[in-house]
Amino acid sequence: MDDEGPLLPEIWRTLLNPVKSWVVFAHGTCVILMDPAPGDLAAQAVDLLREYGPVVPGTPAGDFDVIHLEDAPGWAVACHHPDILTYVAPDEVAVPDDLRVGLAGRAKRDADGRELTVVHVEDRR
Repeated sequence: MDDEGPLLPEIWRTLLNPVKSWVVFAHGTCVILMDPAPGDLAAQAVDLLREYGPVVPGTPAGDFDVIHLEDAPGWAVACHHPDILTYVAPDEVAVPDDLRVGLAGRAKRDADGRELTVVHVEDRR
């Protein structure tokens, strides 16, 4: 773990409630564990992302909302689960409009939901 480079944990720490536990996946998706059960946080996040990460066109799993960040460069892309967000950096989109940013974030969430590679766990229990 912690192979995600220098930015992802710092960006998510800046953006999230400091008392919540969260898990970051290889493509930048963050699962916030609002009320984690005892045990392995990574496994709990994997279970959530396995269910809610993959994109299914024509269903709520294909929907997204773009959040313009004030405390970090780039955007967070929300999905049909309120505790799953994906970070999109400014250099990941050629034209930074909401549609392209949202599609980039959705594609990253889909990849994370299929690959399920945890790169960072922030345990705040």
